[in-house]
Amino acid sequence: MRRKLVAGNWKMHGNLVENEQLLNAIVTSLDELRNAQFAVCVPFPYLPSVQSALKPTNIIWGAQNVSQYEKGAYTGEVSASMLNDFGCTFVIVGHSERRSLFGEDNHTVAQKYIAAQRAGLMPILCVGETLEQREAGTTEQIIKEQLAAVINVAGVESVGKAVIAYEPVWAIGTGKTASPQQAQDVHAFIRSGIEAQNINIARELTILYGGSVKANNASELFAMPDIDGGLIGGASLIADDFIAICRALSN
Repeated sequence: MRRKLVAGNWKMHGNLVENEQLLNAIVTSLDELRNAQFAVCVPFPYLPSVQSALKPTNIIWGAQNVSQYEKGAYTGEVSASMLNDFGCTFVIVGHSERRSLFGEDNHTVAQKYIAAQRAGLMPILCVGETLEQREAGTTEQIIKEQLAAVINVAGVESVGKAVIAYEPVWAIGTGKTASPQQAQDVHAFIRSGIEAQNINIARELTILYGGSVKANNASELFAMPDIDGGLIGGASLIADDFIAICRALSN
């Protein structure tokens, strides 16, 4: 059975006081939900406190980025083994903001994916198209290239130890959301592409939708047959919204 997952991406938000309030609220409300997994991916400095707060709960945690290098003179970078020290399960790789703002290309994303798995972490591999690419009709081509960059070097078997998140770049932080059918069409394309290489992995693969998921649209999105949950940005910072989204998946 495919894993159902809601993962919050806090991005560069939070402080110790706000984080404690947010975590207390979601832990209390999500503790009884057992039909899905719930996670938060937090800024590096907060991993120790988040680990301490969540270790006794059913909520898991991870990071938002990782270096492709294991160690060395890479000032400001954080390795996968360092994330292991703080009990991370997940790490996001290839988020559109890393690609567009920090110049991470498909090759770099693939190397980060490999580094994460080598250390025993589960990468949440983000793929998705810009508005210009969607309007040009190249959505499937772009996503195929993004996936191939990873699979060609890591092997399709590696996808069995990963999560894929489809994030239409034009719907991230804009308030726009792909319609449930638009999202489903891309999720089905992703699954069918993996299925052509390994049917068993495709059947078990968790594919998240990550484009302005909110409390008022989560149920409709999650009802689609190939959408297994969400990678949640802004709504993951608001306890009531994040809880509602998690409940929508767990129902």
